[in-house]
Amino acid sequence: MADDAPFYAQDAGRKLARDFESRAYDLRAHLKKFIDETGEEAISDGFGLLTESDELRTEYVDYSSDAAEALNLVHKYLDAVADSLRKVHHNTEITDEGVAVLFGAKGDGAKK
Repeated sequence: MADDAPFYAQDAGRKLARDFESRAYDLRAHLKKFIDETGEEAISDGFGLLTESDELRTEYVDYSSDAAEALNLVHKYLDAVADSLRKVHHNTEITDEGVAVLFGAKGDGAKK
């Protein structure tokens, strides 16, 4: 690694956090649409109220609920990763400023 190369690329860290946040947001929008289209009411409307279809309808409702729960967990995970990346970025900026001061930079980034 060259002496002037940064160990942590701040722009890349910010971009990665935004990417995870964007994916979490997109997934949340898809999840809402999925729930609207495959929720119990939508499935029941599709199968009707025939006795013969009740067992199958119940299976579809259970599957839809399980899938929505799994997607929600993925959404929360992506959101947590984005939050963690933002914290890493913030902490790195603070640490970099502190180290710069130790090596003679003023608080505003100028040299003494």
